[in-house]
Amino acid sequence: MHKMLGLALAGSTHMPKVAATQPSLADRIVRDIQSGAFSPGAWLKQIDLQERYSAKRLDVRRALDHLAGKRVLTHIPNRGYHVYHLNPDLQKQVRETRVILEAGAVPDLLSRTTPAKVQALRVLAERFANMIDDGTLMEQYEVNLAFHAALYDMCANRELVALIHEMRGRSPSAPSAEWVTRSRIEQSAREHFDIVAAVEARDVTGLQQIIREHILQDFS
Repeated sequence: MHKMLGLALAGSTHMPKVAATQPSLADRIVRDIQSGAFSPGAWLKQIDLQERYSAKRLDVRRALDHLAGKRVLTHIPNRGYHVYHLNPDLQKQVRETRVILEAGAVPDLLSRTTPAKVQALRVLAERFANMIDDGTLMEQYEVNLAFHAALYDMCANRELVALIHEMRGRSPSAPSAEWVTRSRIEQSAREHFDIVAAVEARDVTGLQQIIREHILQDFS
């Protein structure tokens, strides 16, 4: 198990390696958010970002719009953009609600599991693991979204799936706060493979436990 992850994690250190993909302006902003250069709730001025990153105004605006769409930033019309911030108590309630919904979806999704769906999920888990070295934070984010979408799209209950996606959308974006160190990204990757194994084994209790830990340990 985890052969692909083992390759991705070879030579692991506490800090992420430089990605093979050239970081975009959005990635550079995310890195600065994680480093503490921009704190949660801080307003970002376009003119300051233009100077900081030696970027054109249009490129800065596109990067800000992109990050707002990923919940890294919040856009307030006529005011601007600030770093996404969720009240800790509300965030805890959102995560607890997610556990109820996502763990509750397990019997439904496992009843519709097929070898092809398991393989598609495994491919996404491997892609995420490989991107620890070869991808940017935003690329990892997109694959992470695809992995969880593929998992819950197995469900027959589409209303439940809609609720799951809605609640996931109310959590802070992983690149903005959670994946600060390589070790945290690696743990998320390992949990993806554990999810795939539990789905393949049709292990209801095991999958529910992994999902619960995945959410509450801030790696979803």
